[in-house]
Amino acid sequence: MSMEQAFDTGGVRGVLHQPENPTGDAIALTHGAGSNCQAPLLVRLARTFAEAGLLVLRYDLPFRQQRPKGPPFPAVAARDREGVAQAVEALRRLAPGQVFAGGHSYGGRQTAMAASERPAMAGALLLLSYPLHPPAKPDQLRTSFFPDLRTPALFVQGSDDPFGTLAELSAALKLIPAPTELFPVERTAHDLKRAGEMGQELLVHLRKLAQVFRGQAT
Repeated sequence: MSMEQAFDTGGVRGVLHQPENPTGDAIALTHGAGSNCQAPLLVRLARTFAEAGLLVLRYDLPFRQQRPKGPPFPAVAARDREGVAQAVEALRRLAPGQVFAGGHSYGGRQTAMAASERPAMAGALLLLSYPLHPPAKPDQLRTSFFPDLRTPALFVQGSDDPFGTLAELSAALKLIPAPTELFPVERTAHDLKRAGEMGQELLVHLRKLAQVFRGQAT
């Protein structure tokens, strides 16, 4: 069993999952626009990853620390990206191995944008339900930073996600120069509930992406 404890250090607030048999690796996970670090998907994945030996931090983005409810304002997105980088750095001080970063929806988007601005931030990204575009507005793509993303990324997407179909996301990933993989989850919408049962499999795919990337870099 992993141990879970509150974490509140250097402006980073959340829950730290300490594995019983640590591998030395770690992952920081954050939430979507309407949620917080207690989101059931994050809790399930965090516990699975910790059982596999990872040190896991699920954390609240700065906008959520400022107010308990409501979506983020566009003006605070840059501050949220700083919060992502701070969370990853906090984990890096605790884990001697690789540090991964991930998030659901808005949290994943800000994590990916933070990585595009800071190429050495994380070993790989776990992007859950990436919000490729607003529902019913496929022309408003959120891909402007994709050509600058040089961190390998695993995109986990539901087949029924109104924020981006599997075909749309597959096409968009061609803009990213780093290694990427699209992991489809059938019969699942934006909440990605079924992915909570797939933590072990997702971790295998994430580690393979990171390994391929390290091999290319050497």
